[in-house]
Amino acid sequence: MKPKQPIIALSIVALLTAAPVHAGWKHQGQQPDSYTSQPITSEPLSLEESEKLTFMREEEKLARDVYLTLYEQWKHPVFSNISSSEQRHMEAMERQLDNYEIVDPVMDDSIGMFTNTDLANLYAELIAKGQTSLINALMVGALIEEIDIEDLQHAIADSTHPDLTQTYENLIRGSRNHLRAFVRQIESLGVPYTAQALDQLQVEIILEQPMEQGRTTRGRR
Repeated sequence: MKPKQPIIALSIVALLTAAPVHAGWKHQGQQPDSYTSQPITSEPLSLEESEKLTFMREEEKLARDVYLTLYEQWKHPVFSNISSSEQRHMEAMERQLDNYEIVDPVMDDSIGMFTNTDLANLYAELIAKGQTSLINALMVGALIEEIDIEDLQHAIADSTHPDLTQTYENLIRGSRNHLRAFVRQIESLGVPYTAQALDQLQVEIILEQPMEQGRTTRGRR
C-alpha cells in the first residue's frame, strides 16, 4: 500500500479551498547517528516500511524547499530557522536509506525537484499560496508540519525497527516544535489558528505543551 498519497491530495484541496488568511541493511552494529541511539538491525525493512521511509525523505525535502522559497519572498526568520532543521531531517532520512540500502529518491537536490509527482504538485500549490501574503505563508508552514506529524505517526505505527522508530520519533518531536513556532507567529498577527490537517484537539494539545528538547528545537521566533 502506497504511503499516505490520499493525505497529500486532500491537503492540496484543503489548502486551495481555505480562507485567504488562513530493502536490505548495510552495516550491522554500525554506530547510531545523532537521531537514534538504537543499533541497526540485520532484519530488512518490509516493503511498506521502505516505501514510507522513501516518502518521508522527500516529504522532509518538500518542507525544506518550501521554507527556503518563502524565506526569499518574506525574509521572515522563522522560515530560515526551520529550513535548517528540515535539512537535518532530510539527512537523518538519507542515513536510514543508506543503512538499509534503499535507493534515495532525491536524485536532484535542487529546490522544487521531486521524484514523487504528488509532492512536486503539492510544492507548487503551497508556494503559490504562500507567496500571496505573509499570513498565508505562515499558514502553509503550519499545514506542512501538521501533515508531517500525521505521516510520521503512521510511519511510527508501522515501523518494526527500533532504530527507524527512534529516528521518526525525534523527527516528529521537531515537527511539533515547528508547528508551535508557526502558530506563535500566526497568532502574533492577530489571527486565531485552527487545525488544517490534524484533529483540532490534537493540535490544541500540541500547542499547550512547551517546546520539546532535542536536536530539532530551532524556529522559536
